[in-house]
Amino acid sequence: MFLGEDPCGLDPAALQRVRWRCRRGLLELDIVLGRFVDRYYNRLSEKERQIFEEFLNMPDNPLWDMIAGRQDTVSEEQAALLEKINAA
Repeated sequence: MFLGEDPCGLDPAALQRVRWRCRRGLLELDIVLGRFVDRYYNRLSEKERQIFEEFLNMPDNPLWDMIAGRQDTVSEEQAALLEKINAA
């Protein structure tokens, strides 16, 4: 393993891009998403990372409504990942 390489195979530059994308217009999203990425992102499966990318592609208000439980998820996989995000 090279210095700076993630043991889960996640490229440090890719992780930095994800962290950057978690910086949102809503402070609440910055906090929740940033905390989640720092604590758990490297443990996600590839499918969960794809779902997280879908979340990051959403506008702030609908995403916050999903995290806050005011808007339903589209799939069971999204609901499961939102549980992990809320537990962070």
